[in-house]
Parts: sequence; C-alpha cells; structure tokens
Amino acid sequence: MQKIKIAISGASDTTFCAPNVNGLAYEIGKELALRNIIAITGATTGAPFWAAKGAYENNGYVLGFSPAINKEEHLKVYELPLDYHHLIFYTGLGHSGRNLILVRSGDGVIFICGRTGTLNEFLIAYEEKKPMGILVGSGGEEKYMQEIIKEARKEHNKIVWESDPKILIDKLLKLIE
Repeated sequence: MQKIKIAISGASDTTFCAPNVNGLAYEIGKELALRNIIAITGATTGAPFWAAKGAYENNGYVLGFSPAINKEEHLKVYELPLDYHHLIFYTGLGHSGRNLILVRSGDGVIFICGRTGTLNEFLIAYEEKKPMGILVGSGGEEKYMQEIIKEARKEHNKIVWESDPKILIDKLLKLIE
C-alpha cells in the first residue's frame, strides 16, 4: 500500500499572517508525521518551511519541489533553504511550474495563510478537484478562496474548512480515502 502524500501550500512570508501561523504550520507537519503521511512542500520559507520542520523533527518524510533548476540556483537566486527536507527535486520550472507539480503530486492539499502563489496553488487544486483542507484563521488569501468557490460555479465537494490542525487533517483524510 502506498503512503498518502499531502501537499502543504502557504505563505513564504508569514509576517502578514495570523500571529500563531508558524506554530500551526509546525503542528500540521507534526501531525502528518505521526500519521505516517508524506509531507510535500515547495521547498520554500514561511508556512511550508514550518510544516516541513514539524514533520521532519517528528520522524516524518518530507519531499520538496523547488522552482530552481539546481541546488545552486535554489540557494543563490531563489534564496530558499534546504533544511528539513529528505529530498528536494529541482524542477527548473519557476514558481508557477513548481506549483503545478506540487499540487498534482499530493493526494490532498492543505492551505495555510498565503499570497498569490498560494492562491495559484488553490486554483490548480480546485480545477483538478483535489481534496483540500483550508486552515481557517491563518490569514492571507483565505478570505478570497470562499469567494472564488462561489463565483466559479463549478462543483467541488472535497473542500474542508477547519481551524484545528488535527481535525483539519482528520477531515481531509476522509475526503482522500
């Protein structure tokens, strides 16, 4: 049986997010690790970084997809970390291409705060009808997601909204199974 993979989408800069968003992201990563779920990130900073750290420090497996073509570009051009990932794939596709691979690689996607990149990943997941979990109260583009769903007029019944990381993962797993 293959392990479940959950993509973590979120703000690379959490200064405008809810004050406790880094702790919530860490908790999500930790919960994924405790449930033996592979955490997938955009190999970036901010909320995905904290989720990766939570998973990694709790013996979970963390896979990253970088927008860069190689390690040097990842570090010097994009100025992204290597920490808390077991394996990083260098896509060479920039942020938008990386986002597509990230979303399509997960069995589901968790959204934590966010800006335009997170919104891009949300739109990809919505169009692909991926199971999605939105961390309520995390800030950022969360407020626009409900409006997009309303205006899209496209059925997607695999979206859960929850403020508690553990319950969010429970609900998301039910949509995946």
